[in-house]
Amino acid sequence: MTEQLAQSIGSAGIDIAYETFGDPAHPSVLLIMGIASQMIHWPLGLIEELCARDLYVIRFDNRDSGLSTHFHDAPVPNLPAALQGDLSSASYTLSDMASDCIALLDHLQIQQAHIVGASMGGFIAQTVAIEYPERVLSLTSMMSSTGAMLVGQADPEVWTSIGAMAPTNREEVIEQALLAFDIVGSPGYERDEAAIRDRAGLAYDRCYDPVGVMRQSVAVIASGDRTAALAKLSLPTLVIHGEADRMCNISGGQATADAVPGACFHRIPGMGHDMPRALWPEFAAQIAGLVYKLSA
Repeated sequence: MTEQLAQSIGSAGIDIAYETFGDPAHPSVLLIMGIASQMIHWPLGLIEELCARDLYVIRFDNRDSGLSTHFHDAPVPNLPAALQGDLSSASYTLSDMASDCIALLDHLQIQQAHIVGASMGGFIAQTVAIEYPERVLSLTSMMSSTGAMLVGQADPEVWTSIGAMAPTNREEVIEQALLAFDIVGSPGYERDEAAIRDRAGLAYDRCYDPVGVMRQSVAVIASGDRTAALAKLSLPTLVIHGEADRMCNISGGQATADAVPGACFHRIPGMGHDMPRALWPEFAAQIAGLVYKLSA
């Protein structure tokens, strides 16, 4: 479906760019993407797999990404200070980003949905489930964590390698994306270089805002540990995590599954911090299985 813009929605009155796919009469699945990513980072092939399983799919740009509202007038984010406990540069938190999700569902007149989040999107999805349990039918947390500092941390080489690049143009952004996938992608699956190039180029063309990425990063730090709140959830939960994830160690997925009562933990050998084409049917089958188990 063509991209649309929900204007001045929610308590923040921001714009949210979104797309919908499939039959709205089918169960609604809201896809939430991670940091430094846009809704286009949800592969269309995966969405087609979900729609083929009779699901109505919504993907969207988080605040400070893609074509949604960017907080250019907010304080300059200070990530090093935030890591040291000074959160004064935080413009918002994951709670605000969760509120954006609910505002979009309200705009679409969807009372309840199945929430799926990847990476930081998993943080947001968990926060939606914690703060708006009446709106969430199920939770799927992919390659994500609880916010606890002792689990789900990146391999130190990830930051030293990827952070060493400071792209200034479209081609350099594409090269950084290729480098990132070499480091954190799935070693057990073939790398689709053409798809990585195309998606990185399209993301750059839609919007390139590295300061917005920093605002999202500070928001994550400012939001703290969700473990105790996750333990109070009472809803069907699926946790998907790759055993070879170097961006978010699988201990984060394990901690999430351990925290949520009755959660199912689906480990995938050879999967890193991406969504390989070969795994799209498996992802879709797992998500649809959770959705339709509820209506069986």
